Parts: sequence; structure tokens; C-alpha cells
Amino acid sequence: MQGAHGVSYAVYSMKHDVRMQVEKKRQEEYLKSQQVLANLERRRIHSY
Repeated sequence: MQGAHGVSYAVYSMKHDVRMQVEKKRQEEYLKSQQVLANLERRRIHSY
């Protein structure tokens, strides 16, 4: 938690606003990774 988001678990568990910021960032990173994966899959399909 500390390394990835710069927030200790104690702060994360006690502060709702911090928790929401971390979860929003996680969601954005997840969506970005899904877009990258989809682009790679498209390239792989079109390269055959």
C-alpha cells in the first residue's frame, strides 16, 4: 500500500477520502491496463 499509493494502511483504513482517492486511482489504472491489453490483442489478430 505504501509503495504503490504513498499511503499507509492505517491511514487508508481510517480516512474515507484517502480510501476513495486510492480506489479511484486503482480503477483508472485497471481501465488503462484493459485498454492496453485490448490494443495488443487487436495487433496480434491483425498480424496473422
